[in-house]
Amino acid sequence: MLYRELGRTGLRLSVTGFGGSPLGDEFGRVDPEDGERAVHAAIDAGINFFDVSPYYGRTLAETRLGNALAGHRERVVLSTKCGRYDKNEFDFSADRVRASIDESLQRLRTDHVDIFLAHDIEFGDREQILRETLPAMRDVQRAGKARCIGVSGLPLRMLADVAQRGDVDVILSYCHFNLLSRDLDTVLTPVLRSRGIGLINASPLHMRLLSTHGPAAWHPAPEIVRWKAAAAVGLIERFGLDPAPVGLRFCIDHPYASSTLIGMSNAHEVEDNLKALDLHLLPELMHEIDSITAPVHNVTWPSGRAENSDV
Repeated sequence: MLYRELGRTGLRLSVTGFGGSPLGDEFGRVDPEDGERAVHAAIDAGINFFDVSPYYGRTLAETRLGNALAGHRERVVLSTKCGRYDKNEFDFSADRVRASIDESLQRLRTDHVDIFLAHDIEFGDREQILRETLPAMRDVQRAGKARCIGVSGLPLRMLADVAQRGDVDVILSYCHFNLLSRDLDTVLTPVLRSRGIGLINASPLHMRLLSTHGPAAWHPAPEIVRWKAAAAVGLIERFGLDPAPVGLRFCIDHPYASSTLIGMSNAHEVEDNLKALDLHLLPELMHEIDSITAPVHNVTWPSGRAENSDV
């Protein structure tokens, strides 16, 4: 396993991170024992970064991850979030931030998290995020309940603005650096580099568009993106490769992102994702993938309040 520094936080993350959303049955029912075995297999393989949220499974993912980490907490860098609690339930107020961390710590069976993120900030008021949410999160940090703080979301322009005007240590971006999208490096990465802010990349498979099984019915990408992603998956399979490790390997090679989060729910998925570490991406394969996906490079979708969305 390879490890990278996360900005100026002092944390070292495994380049492959364990995305905890599947533990909350977000993509179908997961056997709790399978999920626990996945966590233990990941730790044994050197994966030390685990990310979760009270939103995933409406607290179920945190509870399951906390149970699985019993006796292993000191071996991992643990991240959770605040601000989003259901599909349409958001609360970025200072009081909710302070209550949220205590609830999460209880479910995670620990006295602190290493990374504390405001979740999907594009659904909140930008000025509240800057003036109320982030200061409250710094209070949480000063109380010893989090080692560093940051934000997550989809729209790159809002993330870049918060990075420039706010007080954050890390930003989690998803669906903006993978085989379908590269605009992360146009909009956000330069800002983070200049300020020493850590970067976590997520959704290397574009929320499962680039997987063998394909996305869930609710996936928000336009239909043409789905078609091109499916064509890319078919191409990768014709090369005799599994799309998941290929997509993950591409993201691992990002020069600034400390870790790429990918969802895992059983030990077999952990094993498959670890193959990315030893994978060499053939130039001819990458050229053909780029040719197929060129018409939809950097195509995104609306997310959050209209004033915060990139679309």
